[in-house]
Amino acid sequence: MFKALPLTAGNCFLIKLLMSANEPDADVPFLLYNQTLNKQNYKRKTMASSSKLSFILYVSFLLSLLFPFSFARSPPPTTATLDVSVSLKQAQHILSFDPQSSEPFSETRPVSFNSSSSSSSGYIFSVPLHSRGSIRKTHHTDYKSLVLSRLDRDSARVDSLTTELELVVNGVHKSELKPVPTEIKPEALSTPVTSGTSLGSGEYFTRVGIGSPAKLFYMVLDTGSDINWIQCEPCSECYQQTDPIFNPSASSTYSPVSCDSRQCSSLQVSECRGGKCLYQVSYGDGSYTVGDFVTETVSFGNSGNIKGVALGCGHTNEGLFVAAAGLLGLGGGPLSITSQIKATSFSYCLVDRDSAGSSSLDFNAGLPANSVVAPLLRSRKVDTFYYVGLTGFSVGGHPVQLPPGFFDLDQSGNGGVIVDCGTAITRLQTQAYNALRDAFVSLTRDLPTTGAVALFDTCYDLSSRSSVRVPTVALNFGEGKSLDLPAQNYLIPVDSSGTFCFAFAPTSSSLSIIGNVQQQGTRVSYDLAGNRVGFSPRKC
Repeated sequence: MFKALPLTAGNCFLIKLLMSANEPDADVPFLLYNQTLNKQNYKRKTMASSSKLSFILYVSFLLSLLFPFSFARSPPPTTATLDVSVSLKQAQHILSFDPQSSEPFSETRPVSFNSSSSSSSGYIFSVPLHSRGSIRKTHHTDYKSLVLSRLDRDSARVDSLTTELELVVNGVHKSELKPVPTEIKPEALSTPVTSGTSLGSGEYFTRVGIGSPAKLFYMVLDTGSDINWIQCEPCSECYQQTDPIFNPSASSTYSPVSCDSRQCSSLQVSECRGGKCLYQVSYGDGSYTVGDFVTETVSFGNSGNIKGVALGCGHTNEGLFVAAAGLLGLGGGPLSITSQIKATSFSYCLVDRDSAGSSSLDFNAGLPANSVVAPLLRSRKVDTFYYVGLTGFSVGGHPVQLPPGFFDLDQSGNGGVIVDCGTAITRLQTQAYNALRDAFVSLTRDLPTTGAVALFDTCYDLSSRSSVRVPTVALNFGEGKSLDLPAQNYLIPVDSSGTFCFAFAPTSSSLSIIGNVQQQGTRVSYDLAGNRVGFSPRKC
């Protein structure tokens, strides 16, 4: 069979030569019929054709060197295996899973530091990390309703992050804002945790000790927040949590923060009453926490503890924060736990949210070997967020076409891509999302499609499959570095009957977010001293 050549400049020249090789020779006398002359003419034409063919082959060889891709076929798309059966079994398991209480850590602490000293910056702290499903039984009876509730919370989370950025970019200070009155219905309090900024999904918790002697509490992890806080007695208004509410009078290291302190002046919203600093943190869904700003001892399992950590002791806490005792802020601002303990790095590995397994949150452990390393960027406008130098994507091993510098962070604070453990689904500017989705769809035409589900517009009916081959999806960071995502990190079940959706979503904001679904099973390391972000698959 003959295959059509692409119409490049080199190939057009080659085609012209081939056509000229088949043209009749104008020098042959038309009326010569003598046999001798005919033989001589045939011989001459054969030699001429042979010479032309040799010349064409020579030119063809040169053109193959100059235009190698004009003659070579594109490599077939790379694929990954999605285990449909395992994903659906896990989805069913989380509905029936009954969490067991975690083993408490020892009250003896081998190491103790003060947050004002520099000695803690070289010491490794490690605490367990859990998905919400592993510590609190869901009330949902079908998997689709669980997914829809997660997506609702996630949308609130993203709206809050983008609103916060827009306020900063437009020069609006949070002290000028007031919480939006929100009616909390009793039945809503039994829904899965909506923490923080709604705290969006608040899908991942860590177990830390607060006070002396330390009492254990489940705290939501959030790389998109700075202020640490916990519910405190006496409560004028507190929500339901898994652990008993923290009692400051039972701790020997509880100490109010004065109004003229550095910690108090670092708060975006604060008030002074009786010489003591009060704090308020409000979130995009109308949730908020208000109380005393204090210092306390925070214990990291058997790794040690840090004295004098500034945190909010919330006596009025409104919203759907169910289950968590409070929040551990991992952002880049001065009041985050990472800044206060002077961590040179921190890392986490997020287990699958439908898994009962656990991993760890580590401080000062450095980057694992063989990490995919990308630049860690900072905004001049917002010090909380961790921006990463994403340059684009590949689908099936082929780059998705986007304008150069599409994800760049500009001087005004617009654009850029952040890594966030509190956001579930990766959000991309609409142009980037459309390009990524279209590239994926073009390579999955053999899979049966089905209707959109919530924010997902690309879904497949895999109910008749036990496993499928799907095109690979990779995050590209420049200099040839890329992170290949496992198939289950971008094609996820949205019900228990076999509907799977492409787990990315568009946003009209200039801010793009790499969410925790895409981070699952990968240790994400923030090298704060070296301004790098490392991604280490299967390092949990």
